[in-house]
Amino acid sequence: MNRTFAFSLCILGLWSHGLTRGEEWNQFRGSDFNRTSLTSVAKTWDVGAIAWKTPLLGRGASSPVVFGDHIYLTAFTGYAVDKEQPGDPTKLVRHLFCFDAGTGQKLWQRSIADPSEKDIFSSWGTAKAGYASSSATTDESGVYVLFGASGVIAFDHDGIERWRTFVGDDTHEYPAGTSPIMYEDLVIVNASYECGDLIALHKEDGTEAWRQEGIEQAWNTPVIYQTVNGHDELAISAVGEIRAVDPRTGERRWHCEGFEEYVCPSITVQDGVLYAIGGRQGEALAVRSGGTGDVTDTHRMWKIAEGANVSSPVYQDGYLYWAKDKGGIAYCVNAGTGEVVYEQRFRPSSKEIYATPLLANGRLYYVSRENGIFVLAARPEYELLSHTDLGDDSLFAASPVLLADGSVLLRSDRFLYRIKPAE
Repeated sequence: MNRTFAFSLCILGLWSHGLTRGEEWNQFRGSDFNRTSLTSVAKTWDVGAIAWKTPLLGRGASSPVVFGDHIYLTAFTGYAVDKEQPGDPTKLVRHLFCFDAGTGQKLWQRSIADPSEKDIFSSWGTAKAGYASSSATTDESGVYVLFGASGVIAFDHDGIERWRTFVGDDTHEYPAGTSPIMYEDLVIVNASYECGDLIALHKEDGTEAWRQEGIEQAWNTPVIYQTVNGHDELAISAVGEIRAVDPRTGERRWHCEGFEEYVCPSITVQDGVLYAIGGRQGEALAVRSGGTGDVTDTHRMWKIAEGANVSSPVYQDGYLYWAKDKGGIAYCVNAGTGEVVYEQRFRPSSKEIYATPLLANGRLYYVSRENGIFVLAARPEYELLSHTDLGDDSLFAASPVLLADGSVLLRSDRFLYRIKPAE
């Protein structure tokens, strides 16, 4: 059977089981900003809910992505694995793994050495972020990864490298975590870390289609959405601005004043309105799409001094939800006005939260780095529904990923888990 045709059948099978095209998990946060309409997600994720558990060779904070019955995941070894003894930076190796979604069995692995110059090792930056925070993206044409100074690399679904394109080799104490996304025949990467540009490459051969320069300290993944005028648009949050461009041509459309510090969280979009959080102190804003030029005075709806520095927000029925990475604080904000509805500390303490919550069946699943999974009711009143863990004392920094039957993929520093759907 033709391999592309076989994978197309797999995708059709996913849709027939209720995972719509708007909910594909083939990129970071899926295609609907970490939300799903599926009602079969288990209420609690604990040891008894584990369908399978697969050991990982290497650390990482990236999320899995899914195409058909394949799971793709990145990791790193060789350098900065142990914060007490980081080792030789020229020995860094990044890996792309392919796992069987049904069994967790590793099908293949591709390893890319990166002997390039690195910034000075830091316990607050390098040790926490590591060198595999960037998730892959995938479709019927193959799998695409952003591997820092090694470039953007395209593989087919058998793991054969198709092309490799260099996009820069700048360094920073906090290694990059932006993930590639796809639009039509393009792979688009935020290479702010590597060279300060937003770059679109042709999926077929990796040649450059367009480039937007001057993307400063934008450590987040771009988003593509429909504007209030019905046009496709791409936006990214950088130091000092939210910038929107035409995803086909890279032509700049509008910009809005943003946050005055580096930005890690990715934008969430609902009904043509962009919601961004970020900055070291934590801020949030909302801006309507569809403008031209500087839209700060005409389209920005509100801005508040509450936010998060790592995880991204999710939207539900007129409200935004997120968790502050430090201090373990859950937020609910009125999306129309910016009013803080609640600001509640998790009890017991969640410690740090880097993962974006999963919104499913009226519940918000917050995965903490060190202290388990907190499930809140997705409504504008704080209610803790459960607190569980998987019996794994390694670190959980990756956002959860949904499979077609309501199963959930979770990745720690040492294992990849599949959580059973609700019975």
